[in-house]
Amino acid sequence: MAIEPSKMAYVVNIQFLKDNFQNKKIFITGHTGFKGSWLMACLHLAGAEIKGYSLEPDHPNSLFSLLDDVINCKSVIADIRNRQRLKDEIHSFQPDFIFHLAAQPLVRRSYEIPAETFDVNVTGTANLLEAAIELKKPCTIVVITTDKVYKNIEDHILYKENDILGGYDPYSASKACTELVVDSFRNSFFNPEVHNHHKKGLTSARAGNVIGGGDWNKDRIVPDIIRSLTEGKVIEIRNPSSIRPWQFVLEPIAGYLQLAVSLKSQPIQFNNAFNFGPYPNDHITVKEFVDIAIDTWGHGNWQDTSSYNQPHEAGLLQLDINKAINELEWNPKLNAAQAIEWTVNWYKKKPADQMKFTFHQVNEYFSI
Repeated sequence: MAIEPSKMAYVVNIQFLKDNFQNKKIFITGHTGFKGSWLMACLHLAGAEIKGYSLEPDHPNSLFSLLDDVINCKSVIADIRNRQRLKDEIHSFQPDFIFHLAAQPLVRRSYEIPAETFDVNVTGTANLLEAAIELKKPCTIVVITTDKVYKNIEDHILYKENDILGGYDPYSASKACTELVVDSFRNSFFNPEVHNHHKKGLTSARAGNVIGGGDWNKDRIVPDIIRSLTEGKVIEIRNPSSIRPWQFVLEPIAGYLQLAVSLKSQPIQFNNAFNFGPYPNDHITVKEFVDIAIDTWGHGNWQDTSSYNQPHEAGLLQLDINKAINELEWNPKLNAAQAIEWTVNWYKKKPADQMKFTFHQVNEYFSI
């Protein structure tokens, strides 16, 4: 059954962010990445004190590079597999909140470096959570995984948070393993039944296919489209009939922030996984996605380059977001077409204007 948008006012706005994160210490892993940079922009407007821990940005025109000079963030360039360094940086900062986004995030790359993908995504998460055990103050921890953690049989199923975990490719499997790590630490060290003793809240967030400005990763649909359009080339599209839960980057970030606040105030109710994605009737195909992107850009063409020789990627993936709607009162604000339009409009801006436009989109989104 399709879910209708809620008629209630949205909870998360700029004032909400200030009320809950102003002058709070926020530790972000993966802050130089695509979603990490957007999260920093939101927390900067909230007046938070941010410390980031990540590898160098992987593109010279990364969103992090645009924001670095204007955001109040102490940036640590290091690997989350360096357990002692990670622990030292967390303990010296004494965070109120931790958002763990650092990961090897690409499905196709996981076929090239499978062992490293598991090492970064699974062991890196265990390193972070082990460091949190010894914190002597209350701390709320949100671990970001993915919609791909489910054992996906590609049969028009809307996956719920309690469905079976799995993963065909190394990336998806590594993220399913990450969820098991989170569950183990939650039970063993951050058990909600003795929260008054350890004072830690731990949850995980599973988002759909996230799009937005500042993503330049290889083998991702938006950067591939933008590079082709900018260079006047025909867009090469794999699997045009594949269906994904596309969403603008600020949708799940609003969910992460709202989940963190809810977990802090009610550590027993919100210490489990939450899906963030579009409404069920708003999952569209890759072909539809590209057509909207071209229309927003103003010109362009695409061709199908599907091949039996390419690595396996799921053709159908859909999320059930009832839990986030009913328990968090979180709702998507933008439909798929709007998400694509907001994304392409960011890339249409001149590089000198993209930083300012990023904050414009944050303010506009949280004003809806």
